Amino acid sequence: MHDNQVTATAAHGFVPVIDLTSRDSAQGRVEIAQAIDRACTGSGFFVVVGHGVSQDLIDRMFTVTSAFFALPDEEKNRVAHGPGVSGFRRMGGTTALSLDQESPPDLCQAFAAHVTGELCDEERRALGNQWATWTLANIWPENPADFREVWAEYMAAVSDLAADLMRLFALALGLEEGFFEDKFDRHGSSVAVNYYPPQVVAPLPGQLRRGPHTDFGSLTILYQEDDRGGLQVLQGADEWRDVSAIPGSFVVNIGDLMALWTGGRWVSTMHRVVNPERGDTSSRLTIPFFYLPNHDASIEPMRPFTVPCDDRPHFGTGVIAGQWMSEKLRKMFAGTA
Repeated sequence: MHDNQVTATAAHGFVPVIDLTSRDSAQGRVEIAQAIDRACTGSGFFVVVGHGVSQDLIDRMFTVTSAFFALPDEEKNRVAHGPGVSGFRRMGGTTALSLDQESPPDLCQAFAAHVTGELCDEERRALGNQWATWTLANIWPENPADFREVWAEYMAAVSDLAADLMRLFALALGLEEGFFEDKFDRHGSSVAVNYYPPQVVAPLPGQLRRGPHTDFGSLTILYQEDDRGGLQVLQGADEWRDVSAIPGSFVVNIGDLMALWTGGRWVSTMHRVVNPERGDTSSRLTIPFFYLPNHDASIEPMRPFTVPCDDRPHFGTGVIAGQWMSEKLRKMFAGTA
């Protein structure tokens, strides 16, 4: 591939594949930005290859995380999420509740750590209220022995990728590349791994591994196993489209704050994780990274709007990022420990 060549082919006609290999050249960045704009005005989802995060790091992240979830319950419970700390959740919440939709709990466990979780207590106390999970200290398991080290390395690498994607987002919107940077210089981003246990008991009616929802923040970078699907994106009113894993790729989607920021030009799309076929008792593990603005960032819809008024969602006058995220998380985990 030539240095300035960009691949932006369609996967299932709805979620495009964008090759980031040429993002080191000016022309490459322009072409990638154009492809991103098309994706974000369409499905709000795209797949990136040539992203620069080493496969060795991704493999180590997957290996240590899988090993943690394979531990006995009593060992995982030693690093359980609780007052003041972010860690293991036996119940990963109910994502449909974030949209005020009733649903049984998602069939998911989780482990989360935050970029801000390594700050001192005083610095974290300044980051919002009790539902703002980025105010919590990270708690790390003793096993696997390199868990904390690998997670820290992974969060740093994917944070760098997310920061460059935001620069490309700015280009895609006709802005200076650094337009968003002062909103993310103290970002509260997280890795919140989803572990979907084997389904040996039939789910309740309407119960999924992850119920239909939109993401809350600016963008999500997701790693999913190559051979175990389940992620679906809503196209139109009622058509769910599979998002297959491409080896060496990440799935990227924008969240509610990014849709608000663009005044509705870009879309934050409903997605879900469906159950396996009956009799399939395999587990599944995905690694989403949520790139979140500074907790006190004011997110205002851009003007002039590029979406006709009648077609534009009504976002109001804007939100404070931390308040928005906290309310969504409060709903998602309502009734859970």
